[in-house]
Order: sequence, then structure tokens, then C-alpha cells
Amino acid sequence: MSNTLTFAFMDPPFESERTITFFRLIDSALDKGANVNIFAYEGAVALSFARQSKHANSVHGTTLDDEDHPLTKDWIISLQEKAKNKGLSFKWVNCGLCVDERGVEESIAGCHKGSPADFWADVTQSVNTLVIGTR
Repeated sequence: MSNTLTFAFMDPPFESERTITFFRLIDSALDKGANVNIFAYEGAVALSFARQSKHANSVHGTTLDDEDHPLTKDWIISLQEKAKNKGLSFKWVNCGLCVDERGVEESIAGCHKGSPADFWADVTQSVNTLVIGTR
């Protein structure tokens, strides 16, 4: 039996507490020795956008260094590295149409455009699948 889990996620970065929960689920799956497939759909395609940048927060009166704003692209890089160090596979597929609609074409290394057919293929090869919708 496969030790692969597949996730579909739809929330954009920085909009919901579901994003950090999603990353924690993936981190836990890797801790348990599972290979991980992710299909980012709708706003979630921006999670791996390479041009995200940290910023200061003038409302809080903090500098760039004080704010130390976490970026979702960095979380993904960390998860990729964790999987690699554990000898596990980590596949991130962004819905191509969703990427095009949002103009977030530039993804970090290891993330690529695909389609729902990629999600279906991953589901059929996985022991379980979790879809985290926006509502």
C-alpha cells in the first residue's frame, strides 16, 4: 500500500488561519514518513509565488527586521527540504488556469503548473486525500 498522502488546498496566502493549519498537516505527514502531493487550486497557487517579499508595518511602527513577516514560499521551501532530508517525495502542482488568472507565474523551484488531471492521478496513487476548501 502507498505511503503517499495527497492534499488539495484553495486558500490564498495570508488570508486565513487555515493556511498555517494546512502547512502543519503537511509537516506532520512528513514527520510520520509519508510522501506528500499537493494540488494548489484557486488562490492557493499564490502560496508558492517566488516574488513574495517581507515588509515593515507602519501601523505597528515596526521595521522590516522587527516585523519578520513569514512568507508562505519560505514555508514551502522548508517543507521541501524536510522531505528531501527524510528521503520522501514532495510534489507541488499549481492549477495552471488559476496561476494564469492571478498572474503568479513565477513559482519557487520544485513547484510547477498542472491541471486537475494531475490531482486525479495523485489521488489514485495515494492512501488518502484531504481537500481543504475555502468555505
